[in-house]
Amino acid sequence: MPSSVDKSERTSGGNSHRVAFDRFELDLRSGELRKDGRRIRLQAQPFQLLAMLIENAGEAVTRDEVCRALWQTDTFVDFDHSVAAAVSKIREALDDSAENPRFVETLPKRGYRFIGKIKPEGPVVMAVAKPQQSVELVPVPAAKAWSGGKWTLGLAGVAVVVAAAVLFVLLARKRVNSKLNFQPNSQPITAVPFTSYPGVQTTPSFSPDGSRIAFSWDNGTSNRSGRPGYDLYVKAIGSETVLRLTHHPSDWISSTWSPDGTQIAFHRMAGTETGIYVVPALGGPERKLKSTRVPYSVAAPISWSPDGKWIGFGEPLPDKAEDRVFLLSVDTLETRALPHDPRCLHEATPTFSHSGNELAYVCVCNTNEFELHTMSPTGSAQRRIATFSNFTAGFQWSEDDRRFILSEWTENGPELYEIKIADGAVQRLTFAPNATWPDISARGHKLAYSAVSAHRDLWRKDLVHPEAPAIRLLSSTRDQDDAQYSPDGRHVAFESTRAGVMNVWMSNPDGTNLIQISNLESSAGTPRWSPDGSRLAFDSHQGDHYDIYVVDVAERVPRKLQTNARDVARPSWSHDGKWIYFRSYEAIGHKIYRCPATGGDATVITTSPDGTFPQESFDGEELYFAARNVNTGLRKVALKDGFADAPVEGLPVVLNQDLWTIAPHGIYFVAATKPKTLEYYDFATKTIREIFKVEKEFDSGLSVSPDGRYLLYSQVEENNADIMVVNYFH
Repeated sequence: MPSSVDKSERTSGGNSHRVAFDRFELDLRSGELRKDGRRIRLQAQPFQLLAMLIENAGEAVTRDEVCRALWQTDTFVDFDHSVAAAVSKIREALDDSAENPRFVETLPKRGYRFIGKIKPEGPVVMAVAKPQQSVELVPVPAAKAWSGGKWTLGLAGVAVVVAAAVLFVLLARKRVNSKLNFQPNSQPITAVPFTSYPGVQTTPSFSPDGSRIAFSWDNGTSNRSGRPGYDLYVKAIGSETVLRLTHHPSDWISSTWSPDGTQIAFHRMAGTETGIYVVPALGGPERKLKSTRVPYSVAAPISWSPDGKWIGFGEPLPDKAEDRVFLLSVDTLETRALPHDPRCLHEATPTFSHSGNELAYVCVCNTNEFELHTMSPTGSAQRRIATFSNFTAGFQWSEDDRRFILSEWTENGPELYEIKIADGAVQRLTFAPNATWPDISARGHKLAYSAVSAHRDLWRKDLVHPEAPAIRLLSSTRDQDDAQYSPDGRHVAFESTRAGVMNVWMSNPDGTNLIQISNLESSAGTPRWSPDGSRLAFDSHQGDHYDIYVVDVAERVPRKLQTNARDVARPSWSHDGKWIYFRSYEAIGHKIYRCPATGGDATVITTSPDGTFPQESFDGEELYFAARNVNTGLRKVALKDGFADAPVEGLPVVLNQDLWTIAPHGIYFVAATKPKTLEYYDFATKTIREIFKVEKEFDSGLSVSPDGRYLLYSQVEENNADIMVVNYFH
């Protein structure tokens, strides 16, 4: 078995002598290991061993192979001790653990194996003329309907784009001829990578002829800094050359092509610059069509009508937190509201059929009941097609407009479903795991989607000494979230997929003595301690149904909480232990209830339509809750004064429904505008002070130890997504 050092000498071109994984980079030529660009000390033999393991990533490397590669045959050393010492130095450099390895795994009596994910080399990104600053609110010429003819340029300034971009398009059209390439039933349905770059590539959008795909890419920024910075790119099918269209890193980008393929409209989420823009498909200056207030990615998709006259989009109403769908005139920039269905609390993602005769959108009755509706572009002939129980991550019409392909977030991650429009029949597509943001070409029988993967871990921070580095509580290759201290501080409960399906686990405060508390076939999470620390309440989600269970941590036998409210989730206890608060889904929205901790009839606490994650104040006088799932304000209810509720005065919008926690004299929280900063809101003074910052964004759940010394949190360690393409999809 050759060593990776030997192999690197035989490899030429590019940066092949560098290997990147997680936050590390191994330079085989210079013999250096770096973390976030900083050199990490690693001696020669441990370095060579790490290089050898990485070259054979995922495969076992025996001790004999290590000894032959690193020591001469006439060298007399204690091989076992030397190899063990080298592995120990590698783990020290990588902050790895033998008990819970992230990179180097010990195979008893055999050897070692590298289990980290190696990042691919970056693509060739084609340069185009430097775009000018975006010009706000400038109408664009109406894009012509696609007729199969030649490309025409629809925006001023495209003529100055470099000739290489023209060649890019010509090669793309030459490679893809939908009539010649399509062979019905000639191959099984198989997804192949279209991109495999570092970081997240997402929201694919086919050009009208199916030869190119526009997509957003964060260029690995979320893994390096914890905050994504998406730009818009285009790549031809069959080519490895990428054309970068924007130079404005944003929180999110969703795109759609003009029907003649000359322009790409995109919805950018970027603070005050959030809005709908258009850019030439060959590169050039972008133009802003409309400012919007879209607060989250699931509501950001837009759609260009096949006649080129309208762009469908969604955004919240100006006077209330309810989303509606609109049409934007490409010619006049006037906005037309589409008819509102009163059954829908929110409406989002209007999407034109390929024929242009219908428009589909998502109706949100509550966050456990979603519907897919269609109507004519004028708003008439509305009908409900299908119902589902989780948030969507995009949908698209089939090429013949007879089906929908929809991504739904389930307890097993995002999954693709096929929905027949004629009868609403639903079928899961098993060939596309972890699939989000599907798109289907209007020609060429192709499906594209973004396949996501992420890893989350639990961390502990010293609040008395916030300048001290955070400590990883538990290391695992599986997701771990929402850690909660027990009332006496002697245990920590959290949710994890470390045994497969998400379930509830418990450990000591230092992460030792790990015990699985729930072992349900359905997903379980949101663990919350009873005041005496003897029991945990948690919710379980299976299909379209939620339940709450209570488990004695000594017995570890979960029992369902019996109450007259339906679909109950997000439990928490009153401080006297008499009540369990929760949210229950209703016909429109969901409300917060409480029922006796032993079970019984539920009482409505607040009628706020999107209220979630209730937490009682330490004195038992008030109940706090998040007003919605993301970008949420916090509200409070006076428990002894008729359940009147009001906003928490002076508290900014919180990033997520579970990124806040009550303390005796205030609230720890993560603001939507500062996703990497923990802050503290003081009840008495209504002032806010910064506590500490993290390298990457917070994920789910905050918990303060009973003595106020430590805070538990989770963060995304690595977030990746590749664009996948399925050919012969019909």
